[in-house]
Amino acid sequence: MTPPLDTASPSSRHAEAEPDILASMREDLTDWRQWMARAVVLLYAVLAGLAVVLFTWVSDGAIDGFDHLRRWSPWAPLVWTPCCTALLVWLTRRFAPGAAGSGIPQVMAALAPQVTPEHRGLFVSLRLSAEKLLLVSGGLLGGLAIGREGPSVQIAAGVMQHAQRWLPQRSPLHHDGLLVAGGAAGIAAAFNAPLAGVMFAIEEMTRKIEQRTSGLLIAAIVLAGLVAVSVFGNASYFGRLRVEPLTWAHLWPGLLTAVACGLMGGVFSRLLQRSLLGGQDRFSRWRARYPVRFAFACGLVIAVMGWVSHGATDGSGYSYTRRLVEGELDLPVLYVTLRIVATWLAVWSGVPGGIFAPSLAIGAGIGSDIAQLAGPDQGAAVMIAIGMTAFLAAVTQAPITAFIIVMEMVDGHAMVLSLMAAALLASLMSRWISVPIYHRLAQAQLRRLPDQPAPTPGAAATSASSSATNAS
Repeated sequence: MTPPLDTASPSSRHAEAEPDILASMREDLTDWRQWMARAVVLLYAVLAGLAVVLFTWVSDGAIDGFDHLRRWSPWAPLVWTPCCTALLVWLTRRFAPGAAGSGIPQVMAALAPQVTPEHRGLFVSLRLSAEKLLLVSGGLLGGLAIGREGPSVQIAAGVMQHAQRWLPQRSPLHHDGLLVAGGAAGIAAAFNAPLAGVMFAIEEMTRKIEQRTSGLLIAAIVLAGLVAVSVFGNASYFGRLRVEPLTWAHLWPGLLTAVACGLMGGVFSRLLQRSLLGGQDRFSRWRARYPVRFAFACGLVIAVMGWVSHGATDGSGYSYTRRLVEGELDLPVLYVTLRIVATWLAVWSGVPGGIFAPSLAIGAGIGSDIAQLAGPDQGAAVMIAIGMTAFLAAVTQAPITAFIIVMEMVDGHAMVLSLMAAALLASLMSRWISVPIYHRLAQAQLRRLPDQPAPTPGAAATSASSSATNAS
């Protein structure tokens, strides 16, 4: 017997019915709570973007200040850098332990379900945003190889989460959504690339955002990025890469660059994690027992490497990377090795700072070196773009974010697929060597919660791991 054509229940037919246009418009336009929530979130998105803009101005001034010091006396950093490093570590541990490290693990930890509202201030707050701005700028003033992009995530998230107190009751927006939007807005504003911020939220920070609020949060991320664009102009963060048309001759050098960056980036990520989380070795025990002295020693080694390289390893590498991208600079011998060591020691010392910009500088150096080995006809700009993408993807294991950040620098779309392939390959190889760095450091941050069990006496590894939360 043929079944009837319409077997759905009346309720199911009603659920599938087309919406009443007038009723939907009336409901949306007359809901003042929804409009107030939108206005509050967008206003704080603008404030988050302005906070990152202020951070950029202050940190740029700090970088210029160190350059003036080095030009005044090449020997001055040998005293200034270690003293500055020790002072910043003492200030961080004494007054602002939540501002340590890059800032991304803190935001991810604040999203953890076991973090109660009264404990979120341990990881993200307006006060921590201000402390982060000053401490990271101090590190750049000291010539340390740190970046400001990861700290921008914590700074913007601290501003955005403050919007919670102004939202009306029964608002569909919740604290997790504001943190995700704030953190992603920091990337968008720091790199002058709103799309990179959106993808960073999806790759690294998103837990579960309600469908009805996702559009508003994405709009907030884009708006924060547009604030930076309106201030700094529609210019790429590290300049423009002008690449020639790709040919089959670029295949093997490009593949070698992606593989080398994937392996070195994975090793670098694992080295950072082992150093920050500690162990039973002599240096980890010394760092846990005498953190300020250890920071002074790290700063001294960094200053010596800067003096030997004539300033090539000083700072985060913004100027060197920009000049390399624009084809105006030949790298010193062992630049990549010295830059890796300088970044590692700066992070290990415990000074607040990120690894995005140093990773891009290292990747650019690797690409430039392989281009020189392959011959002048292989196109240095192509290898530099692949190296920056691959190394950043390997260290962060966020390939889409890395691809979009570098894609913004490339003049033309000829390399889109090549950069995407390099990012995915390098990230895959990095996962063979290391676990995702930000997720592991976020777990270390959660040990700072008051209800966590204290480390057992005599366990050096546990003690060092606990102290590493101040640097993660």
